[in-house]
Amino acid sequence: MVIALGAVGCSSGNGKKSSGGDGKASPSLSASGGATGAGGAPGGVKALPGLPTVSTARTDLAGLKVAPASSMAGYSRDKFQHWVGQGGKCDTRETVLNRDGTGVKQDAECKPVSGKWVSRYDHLTFDSASKMDIDHTVPLANAWRSGASSWTAEQRKAFANDLTHPQLVAVSATSNRAKGDQSPDQWAPPAKDYWCAYAESWTAVKATYKLTVTQAEKAKLTEMLNMCAA
Repeated sequence: MVIALGAVGCSSGNGKKSSGGDGKASPSLSASGGATGAGGAPGGVKALPGLPTVSTARTDLAGLKVAPASSMAGYSRDKFQHWVGQGGKCDTRETVLNRDGTGVKQDAECKPVSGKWVSRYDHLTFDSASKMDIDHTVPLANAWRSGASSWTAEQRKAFANDLTHPQLVAVSATSNRAKGDQSPDQWAPPAKDYWCAYAESWTAVKATYKLTVTQAEKAKLTEMLNMCAA
């Protein structure tokens, strides 16, 4: 599947890891359980756009090219422009925060000033957007190692700001920074009831952008998809 370059992200509003704020965090759901919602997402979090069914994810995974990770030579986050404007005064980060939160109120500049966010990676809840990072499901550096090094600047911008597919998620800064640019075989969400949706999301993004997977990455994604409800 080919993505139009105009399609529209693991960091704060300026494209760098945010330093956090004064939001309050507290455990929400059990990190090892909890009801599963639509599309494999655990109860308490909103389903992501473009999240495939488990059968589609398995088909997509089978079709991905397996190859060793390529070199990081030439990589820079600046080569993946984000966060871009999404209409009015809102940028990609603000759009995801509004989408993933509940009861979100924004000021005249589109900045979220109140609301509630549940981090799907670790089930922590927050009442301040400044405590949230926007994670690229498939990290920018991982994409670079699996095919994005040959993309144009416009293709990288589209990837880094993709609101159509399950590529952007609002999560706790702690979980986002623990993940870094690691693939599922190297890091997986502490909340295991999110593993199904995580694997569906990761596979969908890699299939959409025709990125490669390593053998270990594919094996872990298969394991995670096997945790999905029938």
